[in-house]
Amino acid sequence: MFLAASQTSNLHSLPLLFFSGRSRSHRTLSKSIFRPSVPRRTSARCGQTCCALTAVPPTTSVGSEAAVPSATSAGSMAAKAVVTVKLTVGGFFENFRLTRAVDDINDMIGKTLVLGLVSTELDPSTGLEKDAIEAYARRVNQKGDEVKYEVNFSIPEDFGDIGGILVMNKQHKEMFIRDITLVVGHATVTVHCNSWVHALSDSPEKRIFFTETCLPNQTPSGVQRLRKKELKTLRGNAQGKRKRFERIYDYDTYNDLGCPDQGDEKARPVLGGKQHPYPRRCRTGRPPTKKDPLSETRSDVVYVPRDEALSEVKQMTITAKTLNSALDAVFPFVGTVFINTMLMVLNLMGKDTASNKPTSSQFSEELDFSQTTLTKLMKSIADGCGRVRHDSRTKDKLTWCRDEEFARRTLAGLNPFGIQLLKELPLVSKLDPELYGPPESAITKELVEREIKMSIEEALEEKRLFILDYHDLLLPYVHKVRELEGTTLYGSRTLFFLMEDATLRPVAIELTRPASPTKPQWKRVFTRSWDSTGAWLWTLAKAHVCAHDSGYHQLIAHWLRGHCCTEPYIIAANRQLSVMHPIHQLLRPHFRYTLEINAIARKNLICAGGLIESCFSPGKYSMELSSFAYDQLWRFDMDALPADLIRRGMAVEDPAAEHGLRLTIEDYPFASDGLLIWSAIKQWVQDYVSHYYPDPAHVLDDYELQGWWTEVRTKGHEDKKDEPWWPILNSPENLAQVLTTIIWVASAHHAAVNFGLSQYVGNIPHRPTIARTTMPVEDEPEGEAARFWDDPEAALLECLPSPVQATQVMAWLDVLSSHASDEEYLGGDLELGWAKDPMVRTAYEKFHRRLKEVEGIIDERNRDTRLKNRCGAGIAPYEILKPFSRPGVTGMGIPNSISI
Repeated sequence: MFLAASQTSNLHSLPLLFFSGRSRSHRTLSKSIFRPSVPRRTSARCGQTCCALTAVPPTTSVGSEAAVPSATSAGSMAAKAVVTVKLTVGGFFENFRLTRAVDDINDMIGKTLVLGLVSTELDPSTGLEKDAIEAYARRVNQKGDEVKYEVNFSIPEDFGDIGGILVMNKQHKEMFIRDITLVVGHATVTVHCNSWVHALSDSPEKRIFFTETCLPNQTPSGVQRLRKKELKTLRGNAQGKRKRFERIYDYDTYNDLGCPDQGDEKARPVLGGKQHPYPRRCRTGRPPTKKDPLSETRSDVVYVPRDEALSEVKQMTITAKTLNSALDAVFPFVGTVFINTMLMVLNLMGKDTASNKPTSSQFSEELDFSQTTLTKLMKSIADGCGRVRHDSRTKDKLTWCRDEEFARRTLAGLNPFGIQLLKELPLVSKLDPELYGPPESAITKELVEREIKMSIEEALEEKRLFILDYHDLLLPYVHKVRELEGTTLYGSRTLFFLMEDATLRPVAIELTRPASPTKPQWKRVFTRSWDSTGAWLWTLAKAHVCAHDSGYHQLIAHWLRGHCCTEPYIIAANRQLSVMHPIHQLLRPHFRYTLEINAIARKNLICAGGLIESCFSPGKYSMELSSFAYDQLWRFDMDALPADLIRRGMAVEDPAAEHGLRLTIEDYPFASDGLLIWSAIKQWVQDYVSHYYPDPAHVLDDYELQGWWTEVRTKGHEDKKDEPWWPILNSPENLAQVLTTIIWVASAHHAAVNFGLSQYVGNIPHRPTIARTTMPVEDEPEGEAARFWDDPEAALLECLPSPVQATQVMAWLDVLSSHASDEEYLGGDLELGWAKDPMVRTAYEKFHRRLKEVEGIIDERNRDTRLKNRCGAGIAPYEILKPFSRPGVTGMGIPNSISI
């Protein structure tokens, strides 16, 4: 849709949707100065009104900031652009670089920025693009952290509509352009860029910011080449090491997790390919290691496309929160020293600089800005770090040893994706018995009937038996893990019985060690017991299961299904969907920060010797296990919440039920709250998609959209490209389902498995991440059995994470559970690009209102004493899927994206 500055229809009747640049990109119009007189252009493809910014003689003032310029000469008219550049704290420290003086001089004489206006039309005489109208912008003022530049243009009357703005930055450093306000005649358009523009010294390529949002086949002829060229730039050529200023999106395997040059102990297999299938990550192009040419060298700074970088607020929040959490875990009273020290330094900095006379008023303004901004940042961070943690540690410190809490957390805990309906007994492994031993489970019909006091047939018919089944997933890694120091592993199965009040009761735990060349298979079933030895063995068995569930949660439910599988969607969207594309605009808020967060994870958390290997049971085989799970378990279509619940037997389709599903366990807090969120997202996406794609032909004819989805399958998830379950984009309904699934995973799925980390893992006995010792009755070794008999409590403590491991886990998970002050929440502030389209605005406002209603519904549920899995003595309310939150560690809030 293109803005016509001379149209006769009412502005409010036009579906104006302007979009450009990077995150939160949009257009705003000054409707009071619209005086239309040119007939509307209606797209034959979708029946939508299309309009564009047209150069017409000015007739009205638009205010002091961007006053309407007057005509300059016959046959031309004047236009004005105001560029807002946002300063950053990091940028302040570049004041001390050698080229600063040259940039200051260029600023003074107006030679810093070059802007060019691009016509939507081709030259009728040549059939080529019209030459861009270019002019220098001059710096006019600075207020706080914003610098304004202005530029005047003289536009020929036959130039046509303005479809884009070219920008060249002639400084020796990059600059962050927040927006460009363009005044042409009596029309005003604000292009919200929110993007880093590289320095000319880094690259001679000009940046383009489009003034339109449209499907590919609606692109005006004058900007078609630029639309394609921009995508080509973002795709790059897959050559060389990526530079910091670049915006190139490309694919690579996970070949940077190990450090083979530091010894065999630090070498890790490449994830991605036939041997270890895995999604792809963003390519950095670092050179290969010396010992392994397939592995990439690691570095302190990991490339991500420039506009994917964290904001300074986010960066400083993570840094301060990390230090604060680590100190708080060891010395609770030291946690605020870092913040207070920084504030004191800033105050001293202000006193010192006040006594010196800067040689440049501009430098003085920037110094003042930096002090002010740093102070605000640190106070904001201090406020967030100091929030009172709302978690179970303030409720009941003894819940960790209770069976009811052990069972309840499968439904309302940190990993609600593991529990599934038991459909048959006896249980039989699918693994090769030649390698792992007899496949039959030791959980027998007689044992279960003795515990549940009813027949197996009746329990299965009434859907009363449920299971956490990590047997076949973990068993192939048991012997590998047991070769590592300080950890152990079993294959495990845990059986639960559904009580009349919709709570679960643990029935039996089976732990299995596979056969080896020297020992036969060992397996044993543990049940609740009322004698001392049996009770302690039951407690130890639960600790092992919790460690297994912790590993599944972090490596599969959280990292794999959330962070890792989302990255290809982001890379493909930037390579195949122009920023002009409405689906790019829909998805962009849900991709915010994810690439850099994943890069940080590869650098610190999932790498060789990182937190995951150091503190979780699988140790150095953690990521290899994640690859095995991807190969065996992951399916895109099953990432949709309804499909996931049905696959696990936790719901059945029922057209008469709310959301079309009937839950197997009515009081399943994650599922019941999650379905509210899923349905709200689905309705919003369906409304949005139908606005642009009224029929299947529009979906099939959109070559950018089809290219994006093809690349997701064939490049981003290359190792599963031939699977038959991939959805086909052949209708608006299928497109809406795909987009709903992606948005669900990036928002609510991730929130459910992430923002309760501090709440549920903050007290290590509640949820140990590692089991360090085997069961004392395994082969009954004399030493371990004797120690267990003498001091069973000490045996339990030896099995749980060490104090160092516990401190590391608590510190990091406190960071990962925290919301930054610049968090953007699902259904929060309206993307202003949607504000001028009545249909899209109305649909989003309905989405926002629905999520506000969902908050109230969740609060009501948490007060309902009939719902015992979320309301009861000592139980923290289930608030993880409440959409909105304040900053800090709150145990609630659904960010738009995987932003931590």
